[in-house]
Amino acid sequence: MMYGQGRRKSPRNVTLILDWVHIVIGVLVVVMAVIAFIDPENNMIMFPMIFFLTAVLNIVNGIYRYRQSGRNRKKKFLALGLLAVAAFLLVMTVISGFSIWR
Repeated sequence: MMYGQGRRKSPRNVTLILDWVHIVIGVLVVVMAVIAFIDPENNMIMFPMIFFLTAVLNIVNGIYRYRQSGRNRKKKFLALGLLAVAAFLLVMTVISGFSIWR
């Protein structure tokens, strides 16, 4: 019996997990955005969380697209673009967090 063979996740499972990540993070971001914009003075903490969750979503998308791109340079470049947007959103998370807690 050979261990380790056949343990690779099928693309169908990966896309299902990716879909669930999109749904959960999307719902969380929408709910937090509504709460934050209804009363922004009392719910300022929501803004760094929104930036962080959208950064996580872009990181997940960027990694998935980079792995699926194969040798296609254009697709790899687009995946790296998603990772660059995620890096920008992480910087915005830190900046908004410092401005709120300072």
